[in-house]
Amino acid sequence: MIPSGFEYHRPSDLPTAVKILDEHGDEARVLAGGHSIIPMMKLRMADLSHLIDLQDVASLKEVSVAGDTVTIGAMVTQAELISNDALAKAAPILREAALQIADPQVRYVGTVGGNVANGDPGNDMPGLMQCLGATYVLYGSDGEREVDAREFYEAAYMTARADNEILTHIKIKATTAGYAYEKQKRKIGDYATAAAAVLIEQSGGKVTSASIAMTNLSDTPIHSTGAGDALVGTACDAAAISSAIAAMQADILPNEDNRGPIEFKRHVAATMLRRAIERAWSRA
Repeated sequence: MIPSGFEYHRPSDLPTAVKILDEHGDEARVLAGGHSIIPMMKLRMADLSHLIDLQDVASLKEVSVAGDTVTIGAMVTQAELISNDALAKAAPILREAALQIADPQVRYVGTVGGNVANGDPGNDMPGLMQCLGATYVLYGSDGEREVDAREFYEAAYMTARADNEILTHIKIKATTAGYAYEKQKRKIGDYATAAAAVLIEQSGGKVTSASIAMTNLSDTPIHSTGAGDALVGTACDAAAISSAIAAMQADILPNEDNRGPIEFKRHVAATMLRRAIERAWSRA
């Protein structure tokens, strides 16, 4: 199928983009990489009269590492997350996760902003950003505001972003923690059956802090505070990892679909988290 007719806009600055959103309301949508909205339009699942392409908004393509603060523009592509050496040094888990998203063709076009703003529970970056304790910067006609990534996702495809707001930047803290992103998928290019993002800090052979987030195991990404807490104060031994997995299992709510029944998804989730914890601990 092909999409119904629409008017194409390509503003060069954010105020103009927001003005178009305000003018056309529900009939307008912003376009980042397009891997989510274009297929929906072709299938007539999204009927839009106005499409606002953000490719010419230069400020959305910038990456900044200043001290321990990392700022990533929403239009930065997954390929740029992989190739940017400053990002790889400040938060190496970003590169590790981006390398597991789809395939090179998708990564050269797909953006980090589009990945996190869409609210798709199958996307990799939302859970990762929750693990990193990221902050999202939103810009609208009322100005700019910030939302914690752990508070941003409300339900599948529903977020704290207002219809007339644009996600412009993502802010994270640089980290030297041990890290790992483990993902199981049916084939290259597929969403995860289950994925786990883990950050672990240690001192004297004991875990001092741990952050754990899971992907595609509920209607939203899950930041499992209980799973992280189960590791703190331990030597990250088998018993501690089992406790973390049990806490994670209590937080997720997978649904049966073409990636498998609920029991299988819970099994895969446990396997991914165990591998991620063990690898993050080996790097801590």
